[in-house]
Amino acid sequence: MNAPSDESDDRATEPGGPLGPRTAPVIPAPGPEPRQADRSAGLAKAGAVMAAGTIVSRLTGFLRTLVMAAAIGVGTLNDSYQVANVLPTMIYVLVGGGALNAVFVPQLVRAMKRDDDGGEAYANRLLTLVVAVLAVVTAVCVLAAPLLVHMMSPDIASDPQRMAVTVTFARFCLPTMFFMGAHVVLGQILNARGRFGAMMWTPVLNNIVIIATFAGFIWAFGGFTDSGVGPSTVTPAGVRLLGLGTLLGLTVQALAMLPYLRRAGFRLRPRFDFRGHGLGKAMGLAKWTLLFVLANQLGMIIVTQLATKAGSAAERAGFTGTGITAYNYALLLWQMPQAIITVSVMTAVLPRISRSANDGDPTAVRDDISYGLRTSAVAIVPCAFAFLALGVPMSTLLYAGSGAEGAQGIGFVLMAFGLGLIPFSVQYVVLRGFYAYEDTRTPFYNTVIVAAVNAAVSALCFVALPPRWAVTGMAASYGLAFAVGVGVAWRRLRRKLGIDLDSARVLRTYGRLAAASAPAALAGGGLAYAVTQGLGSGAMGSLAALLAGGCVLLGVFAVLAHRMRLPELNALVTMVRGRLGR
Repeated sequence: MNAPSDESDDRATEPGGPLGPRTAPVIPAPGPEPRQADRSAGLAKAGAVMAAGTIVSRLTGFLRTLVMAAAIGVGTLNDSYQVANVLPTMIYVLVGGGALNAVFVPQLVRAMKRDDDGGEAYANRLLTLVVAVLAVVTAVCVLAAPLLVHMMSPDIASDPQRMAVTVTFARFCLPTMFFMGAHVVLGQILNARGRFGAMMWTPVLNNIVIIATFAGFIWAFGGFTDSGVGPSTVTPAGVRLLGLGTLLGLTVQALAMLPYLRRAGFRLRPRFDFRGHGLGKAMGLAKWTLLFVLANQLGMIIVTQLATKAGSAAERAGFTGTGITAYNYALLLWQMPQAIITVSVMTAVLPRISRSANDGDPTAVRDDISYGLRTSAVAIVPCAFAFLALGVPMSTLLYAGSGAEGAQGIGFVLMAFGLGLIPFSVQYVVLRGFYAYEDTRTPFYNTVIVAAVNAAVSALCFVALPPRWAVTGMAASYGLAFAVGVGVAWRRLRRKLGIDLDSARVLRTYGRLAAASAPAALAGGGLAYAVTQGLGSGAMGSLAALLAGGCVLLGVFAVLAHRMRLPELNALVTMVRGRLGR
């Protein structure tokens, strides 16, 4: 969870984040719109590279969580690691990560068009500023690690053994924010130059390092199912091994960007002449993004506090896989379609939208946003229903090494996240429209609404539900909060552009996809449940249930979608056939 996501922003987001260029899930917009077709063709290649890198990155990231669960379980020890590991992402995004992602891409594009050196000096000033600020912030945070852990989880702070382990983890994890920031700036410099692959592929190296680290822990100290390691039994050497591996992973990820920059012809030069070169304007825009992130992180802190407390109470009652680890692991799996499809499409589209906004062409902005929404919906909507129907067998198969009960707990949380994937993806696309116009104030207000709804409903779940089910309720509240946020953001963007957002076509696409997905999920989920009742929820039973239920779900969806003549799906099938034939 250490790589930043857009939401961490989440997301990506944090937010963290194998279809090759010839089979990327980025389709041209359908219909007789020559300009939109030209735009889509230009985006397909960039989206393909990013989708391939994102898929491999997400798959290795998911493999990382499996090895983590096998090494230290999904109980209180992993909760301690999750709290320590999320701290650098939260602080990094709060200090400036959100601004780097949302504000400086349009600024870099403008500098490339405006400056004689193609924006190189501007980019070097930005990199110098970010590195200097993060170096100071990192040093302060490492010293303040006990206070930060206490802020994130008073429940952990109340247990001296857990507190000592978590603080040690945090002091290894917090320096990763420095390398996180360097990686993002270098990646955005490349993105502004039309080179999108590096930022999507280098996180794979981070995942490989961390997988090797936790595998080394299993080799040296035994896996969780053998040793039952916990906060009171883990050795200092084991904690140091996991902490050093986490730090090394982000270091390798950041340094791996340098060869890509050299190939792009970009020369790294420290620049301290910040005044009078446009950074002041960018920082003025970034203040609203800072408040945006602050609101988001406050909501995340509340959820983390509630989830760790609920997980501890549930574990004392004999239930595992019900705390912040279950929440984060389910969230990582749930966000994979978003990261593979939506983020890849919109990362390629954002510079284009920025240019259209700069040229005063709201129709072009509207067209690209409509394209992003409809293209991503082809994968997002059926995946959301699949998580709802098959969340438990997915988790009991993938996390079997952490114990059956803990894996089942993650599955229930994944089901609760399920349908929230749709508004989560829609809001991500819609907010790109505001960023293209350098409007960071509106996303801030929108995020305040989302964070407030999420925190309030999560607190209600904590109070009203038994500890075993509290985090499951919090996962459902996450999607509910984004559904409220989408309604607000959609109306505001329509007013900003002064034209309709292609609402009829977008709603028709989502409606038809949902109508095809719901019966498919009911049939697939029902069959999967019947299989697990007959074969049990072990690894083999879960595999059989997932295969049977998944095939039925996919088959029913394909038949219904074909009968509805969805142009976006037809374009996707045609493209895949062409690529395979070639």
